[in-house]
Amino acid sequence: MKAMILAAGLGTRMRPLTDHCPKPLLPVGGKPLIVHHLERLAAAGITEVVINVSYRAEQIIAALGDGSDFGIAIAWSREEIPLETGGGVLQALPQLGEAPFLLINGDIWCDLDPARLPPLGDDLAHLVLVDNPDHHPAGDFHLDDGGRVHAEGEPRLTFAGISLIAPALLAGQAAGAFALAPLLRRAMTAGLVGGHHHRGGWVDVGTPARLDALDRRLRTERS
Repeated sequence: MKAMILAAGLGTRMRPLTDHCPKPLLPVGGKPLIVHHLERLAAAGITEVVINVSYRAEQIIAALGDGSDFGIAIAWSREEIPLETGGGVLQALPQLGEAPFLLINGDIWCDLDPARLPPLGDDLAHLVLVDNPDHHPAGDFHLDDGGRVHAEGEPRLTFAGISLIAPALLAGQAAGAFALAPLLRRAMTAGLVGGHHHRGGWVDVGTPARLDALDRRLRTERS
């Protein structure tokens, strides 16, 4: 299985840290944020990774190269302007192939082992969901007892920014910038989205304060 890491955002919530450094390269726990993803993917046996880049793309490419330092092979998907989640994935599909792939938001940290994700089967997506953090108490989706994900319903959980995606989810979409969420909700209505509740560590590294808190946590765990 291949993976894609979304790393083309402007990182506006992280300013001023991202004024001169793209968010994927911000250090946390002694290494760039995106390297945590690369190492976890390699440990799970996922060695082909597509990364989309736009803002300060050359800095990211120069830092990670072809991925050999991390035991993986990186293919780069360059975007002249950020294409949002859906548009970025659509542009990268030729590099990802026809099989389901793992999609990861570059601005999260999670201790999930990707090798433990179930096969996609006939579904168009499988979402990793987590407890609602303080900064997002309303959550995103409802996970029923049968492992199906719904746009409506209670209780609600937060989308972790990690999912298995079938390329067919984007069938018929025109090139350009668009979000992936509406396509996921449409697939939920059709009963084609599964999910599970990850109860381990997860952080939406969306602000300098949360980055600092994660950095201190990881350094404490290492000591």
